Amino acid sequence: MTINYVKGDATAPKGEGPRFIIHCCNDIGLWGAGFVLAISRRWSEPENQYCAWHDLSLVHYASRLPLGGIQPVKVDKNLWVVNMIGQHGVGTRGSKEPPIRYDAIRACLSRVAVRALDTKYRGAYKSVAIHAPRFGAGLAGGDWNVIEKLIQEELVDKGLSVTVYDFDG
Repeated sequence: MTINYVKGDATAPKGEGPRFIIHCCNDIGLWGAGFVLAISRRWSEPENQYCAWHDLSLVHYASRLPLGGIQPVKVDKNLWVVNMIGQHGVGTRGSKEPPIRYDAIRACLSRVAVRALDTKYRGAYKSVAIHAPRFGAGLAGGDWNVIEKLIQEELVDKGLSVTVYDFDG
């Protein structure tokens, strides 16, 4: 299996059956730039749940969400948006290092794979189909070639269908 690349809108994933839309979030509770704006235009619950998760982290994690953590948020009958914490902070102010954390992305993808094979999400299907924008390579400052390799190893090599969308609008 390989990653399927298409032009289109990742918030309107193609196909039938259960689907995850995965994307990269920061660990400091900021939601308001990049792909999350497209998510919020379509559904309010992923942002609401992410903010609630961050509020809870103020008590447990000293104001940071756990890198490598994921949060599946059901937005329709067979559709979840999966908030993946793979970015430490935002921007590069005061640091030459970009916010992306590849080890956290790997951990997120591994957790996504477990859920994609879980009957709670897949139902009678073999697995959940994974859909995504080219996450982590924009505002998070990551290298898509590295992220693509992680997707291959953690999702595709485990038999999961992955479609990556290049926005055409």
